Amino acid sequence: MPNSNFSPQLHSTSESLQRVRELVMAWGWNATCYQIINPGIQHWFPKNHDGVIGFVRYNGVRIVAGAPVCRKDDLSAITRTFEQEAADAGERVCYFGAEQRLEDLFDISADHSMVLLGAQPTWQLQHWEQIFDNHASLRAQLHRARNKGIWVGEWDIHRAHCHPMLAQCLSEWLATRGLPPLHFMVEPETLGRLFDRRVFVAQREKEIVGFTIASPVPQRNGWLIEQIIRGKNAPNGTAELMVHWTAQMLHQSGADFMTLGLAPLSQNAPAPHSINPLWLRAVLSAVKAHGRRFYNFDGLDSFKAKFRPHSWDPIYAIAATPTFTPRILYSIASAFSAGSPLLLVLRAVAGAIRTEWKWATHRSS
Repeated sequence: MPNSNFSPQLHSTSESLQRVRELVMAWGWNATCYQIINPGIQHWFPKNHDGVIGFVRYNGVRIVAGAPVCRKDDLSAITRTFEQEAADAGERVCYFGAEQRLEDLFDISADHSMVLLGAQPTWQLQHWEQIFDNHASLRAQLHRARNKGIWVGEWDIHRAHCHPMLAQCLSEWLATRGLPPLHFMVEPETLGRLFDRRVFVAQREKEIVGFTIASPVPQRNGWLIEQIIRGKNAPNGTAELMVHWTAQMLHQSGADFMTLGLAPLSQNAPAPHSINPLWLRAVLSAVKAHGRRFYNFDGLDSFKAKFRPHSWDPIYAIAATPTFTPRILYSIASAFSAGSPLLLVLRAVAGAIRTEWKWATHRSS
């Protein structure tokens, strides 16, 4: 691909979005690389290299989605240029969801700090079937769904694009979440930007009960299962059946690698959480202990672990500052809440109170 003629600047037009897609499909290595085409992500193109950085800006911090998309040999030059431009604008940079490439690049850097977020499970798809052959509990989950008449098929992206029944299923799933919809790297509204993604739909007769969306990770010949959505009428085993069927189809089409993405605060992280500063460990422990009603960290970790990953890869947040500060953590939270994280929590608490009131009213009637 020829060198880009873009100057370092932001773009949000359909032309630039096509450029982002081309770059991701050519050089995307981070598991989250395709998520930079999601709504709300800004794009920065370097002047002298092929590449793109997807990020959002909160509280004077540029939160990068994963890592720069570029050739590995250009990674150092592109990060330096981006960080210098941010510094010139009085801003800082934090790479959220960084994997091994950025870990290796900044491991001994005195002007970067790194904290462990959790781990992502990965599979080599040529060995996927052996997992189910060796674990009766997983096979039983598939049987539960199949015995309820659930079957899974792939939908063409033109059919799936903004399909009202898929949108309804997504709404039903979001209604079961403890928090209002999050954004940034967990953006739920992806049906309008499927492009190179693949969509696998679970049905019972003509009723849609769930779907998965897989996003490409081109440089690793793999896929991130970005969303696993269950509708209100999905029986037990539907999620497992969708994951199993998706993995089979990805492998049949020649893919080698698959991940279910980050499990935040995962107990399966190969790197110790002790690399995090004491204040951050205290904050994350409190969030995990007291935030279960709104986000089930252990449940998500257990769900991903049940598929017996071949490896757990550590996932980091890397800040272009000597120390990782509370300001950076707050900016990350702002990115996911698309505003004030405190207001998000208040909305979640208000929703929980309304739900409790409805239950109490129903019981007393």
